[in-house]
Amino acid sequence: MVRYTGCGRKFRHALGKRSKFDNHSLTVLEPFLDSIESGQTIMDRPGLSYRTIQGFKVESMNHRNRTNGLTRRAVIKSAAAAAAYSLLPKFGTSESFAAEPTHTMVVAAPATPQSLDHEFDVSLGTIDAVGALYDDLLEYEKIPDPQVPDALREDIAVHSDKPYNLNLKGKLAEKWEISSDGTVARFFLRQGVKSNWGNELTADDVKWTWDRKLHLTGLGPFQAGVLNITQEDQIQVEGRYVASFHVPKPNPLLLKQMVNLSNPVYDSVKCKQVATKDDPWAHKFLENNSAGFGPYVVSQLIRGQQAVFKARSDYYRGKPYMDTVIFKEVPTSATRLSLLQGGSVDIAQFLQPLEYTTLKKVSGVSVDAVKASFAIWVELNAKMKPFDNLKVRQAMNYALPREEILKTVFQDLADKQTGCIPDIYPDFTDKFWTYDTDLDKAKSLLAEAGFKDGFKSALSYDAGNPVQEPIAILFQTALRKIGVEIILNKVPAATFYDFVTKRQQSLIFYLDSPWVPDPGYSTQLYFNSKSYVDYSNYTNAEVDDLIKSGLQTLDPTVRNETYTKVQQIVMSEAPWVFIAWPRYVLARRSNLKGFTYYTSNNLRFQDFYRS
Repeated sequence: MVRYTGCGRKFRHALGKRSKFDNHSLTVLEPFLDSIESGQTIMDRPGLSYRTIQGFKVESMNHRNRTNGLTRRAVIKSAAAAAAYSLLPKFGTSESFAAEPTHTMVVAAPATPQSLDHEFDVSLGTIDAVGALYDDLLEYEKIPDPQVPDALREDIAVHSDKPYNLNLKGKLAEKWEISSDGTVARFFLRQGVKSNWGNELTADDVKWTWDRKLHLTGLGPFQAGVLNITQEDQIQVEGRYVASFHVPKPNPLLLKQMVNLSNPVYDSVKCKQVATKDDPWAHKFLENNSAGFGPYVVSQLIRGQQAVFKARSDYYRGKPYMDTVIFKEVPTSATRLSLLQGGSVDIAQFLQPLEYTTLKKVSGVSVDAVKASFAIWVELNAKMKPFDNLKVRQAMNYALPREEILKTVFQDLADKQTGCIPDIYPDFTDKFWTYDTDLDKAKSLLAEAGFKDGFKSALSYDAGNPVQEPIAILFQTALRKIGVEIILNKVPAATFYDFVTKRQQSLIFYLDSPWVPDPGYSTQLYFNSKSYVDYSNYTNAEVDDLIKSGLQTLDPTVRNETYTKVQQIVMSEAPWVFIAWPRYVLARRSNLKGFTYYTSNNLRFQDFYRS
């Protein structure tokens, strides 16, 4: 999205490499390129959520047409038949696929998981799989969504009455503590927890997991780096069931990172068994297999077709309600819509805004739209004229027709972006928002900046994103009224994110989501001048210092004051054209319950049940 944090997708920009197939694209990391089979196509459908890797797609009309005729019974039978005859390994389970439809959930997804090794992949299918196959040390308590009665969400607020100001509960760790100086976090693990390979969870698994991050070139170095962990000896085994993390200065992300979807715990015993001299961290094994302590195992993974997950009867929290989850690749959103309408699937992921509107009138279907960590904006390149001029950047913000965009493009499934961090995150404030559409104000600011007669520029947008082009056209029309002529540059999806990361465009769209619900994490990601995700080339030494200081104190009052000041400066200096916060929208059968929103913007199959 990257988020992402999960830090989100940004690691693919820094660590990945662009592969081009036809009109679609995918940022993939070097080790994963070897797994691409001939005849497969890589897709990127950025507008479906945040920018995502959408997965392998067998490019054949027969495959597409076959999907259109699927019934729920056919989907379930095809999964069972494929499992019975597949030559794929059974990934640690010998259970059959026989399951009552009541306890089988079918998901129509844009794509199957690319890789099951989250260290090198943050695609949509992969993050959904990781949430089912693995567990973290901690999790947030859940609360009802204030706007959607049938949904739950993580309680990510600051709680001064709770330990460490967070409303946390244990998962793999049953208790935890932080030293008085805030530099040591100690986790006491649950005893008797077994992996899908039957190995007991120990502190050695926690250490191996984080040692792996330090040695690989995927997401790990960033995840460890935000905690100031750079050496293996900073993660220590203090007993069979006690692991500790040692950081040089107090870090408010220390517990939040143990909730992060990007930081699950691996079964080190199994991983060491399958490791080789050339692959000491079991990357090749984990691409197609799981070795974790989560509620599901993957029983089948046929990229471009489907993944099938089976619930674990020995899961330490009890077997999930959904015994079988069939994750079916259906690349076209219109087809996903049709399958949900016809009752063939339980969930249709990432439809278009107008399609969600259509579903609201369909009997037996529910649409949940919750506030999320997504954001879409236009990067204003502060190192290129005229956007090096503060008043020009402010004028661009006043010219954007936000209300029209929210209504006509997003169909009211997004909120006005009135700040520089997600409005659902702690310490967010909109009191520095001043950019409601005002063309007279915009024209006056341009005159003050020395552009009384306007100027010419170009706005690049992603051809694969269904919302960017209509937004760009509305923006172009509005800017013309203040004398600014914008050429629209429609960039193929295969090259769009190269455009973003090279920072050579005057104006370019961006869509992203910082997964860790923290103002320091979010501002560090986008507005620290040394961050590789500072795609607007924004530089402010005071902002850099404030962000750093806020990440070195555990005092919630001090942090609030610090990041309020950061937001004040950033909003005034307008490095972005602030557009919208799209909602996370789930289209489901009405009898499917349990939807829970996570800031990592993924499904957790174990949450769902039938009414």
